[in-house]
Amino acid sequence: MTNKIIIDGVLMKRQRAYSRYAKEAATLMGEQIKLGRKQKRWTEKELAERAGISRATLQKIEKGDMSCAIGLVFEVATLVNIPLFEQDTYPLSTQVEHIKDKVALLPRRIRARKNVVDDNF
Repeated sequence: MTNKIIIDGVLMKRQRAYSRYAKEAATLMGEQIKLGRKQKRWTEKELAERAGISRATLQKIEKGDMSCAIGLVFEVATLVNIPLFEQDTYPLSTQVEHIKDKVALLPRRIRARKNVVDDNF
């Protein structure tokens, strides 16, 4: 499946559909970042420079634009002291190892289920 379509002879990028929950989460993160930036009394330009991104990219992040790379969003959130996950007694590295251990117990490949035809009328 391609992510490009032709409309009126113009090659355009197909818009990705996101769930309402995902959009609201991105908007919430953006607003938290904006609040954190303002609480630190940083301008958009100052935070963008600290993150190594353009001011326009920071504005997209603060608006909850879903096209921003998650790594950039996490980095900016970290710079303004936004906790990315619930505060836990274990550091993130310990939690990552715990999840990796769980994943290791599961099958390496997941195959699509075959549809079983119920022809017993």
